[in-house]
Amino acid sequence: MLTLTSPRETVLHRWPAGLKLALVAAGSVVLFQLPMAGVAVALALAAALALTLGLGRDWLGLLRLLWPVVLVLLAWHGLTGTLAQGALAVLRMLALVGLANLVTMTTRLSDMQAVFLWLSRPLAPILPPQRLALAFALVIRFVPVMLLRWQALVLAWRARAARRPGWHIYAPAVLAALDEADRVADALRARGGTA
Repeated sequence: MLTLTSPRETVLHRWPAGLKLALVAAGSVVLFQLPMAGVAVALALAAALALTLGLGRDWLGLLRLLWPVVLVLLAWHGLTGTLAQGALAVLRMLALVGLANLVTMTTRLSDMQAVFLWLSRPLAPILPPQRLALAFALVIRFVPVMLLRWQALVLAWRARAARRPGWHIYAPAVLAALDEADRVADALRARGGTA
């Protein structure tokens, strides 16, 4: 499977995963206290950091995937007459996802999994921390895989049809996700894991 971690080594790659995750968590709390100008500055700082580290293109590519959500949010708030609140929500979402993308791009999955395993220890009597950490790792690993599947479906549609792909490719995308999940479950069972 693929990973979102950037192969380009940066200063942030050397920071501990726990510290980066804690900073993103604290930053998310602060972002919800800031007015629109402050959130815009935070988004600009995240973009500047990504560009400074040489990760700008990949970082922007990951943010670009949010455009359907941005359109829906702005359309809804436009219909309800609360466009300023919608713009603030969009800016917060972009800033938070941008910061999370920086962490994901500069942290090995095994390091993030170790932090998640440590954080989930108190849940040990209810849920085994190893299973939670594995689920966490699988979710992160599946994101780039499913993005590649989606892009392949869009390319296949464009090769066969003159019009743009619409809702027609959602069913094949869902079936591809279910097929991938089934194969991973079989692989886990074959290795003695549970699924």
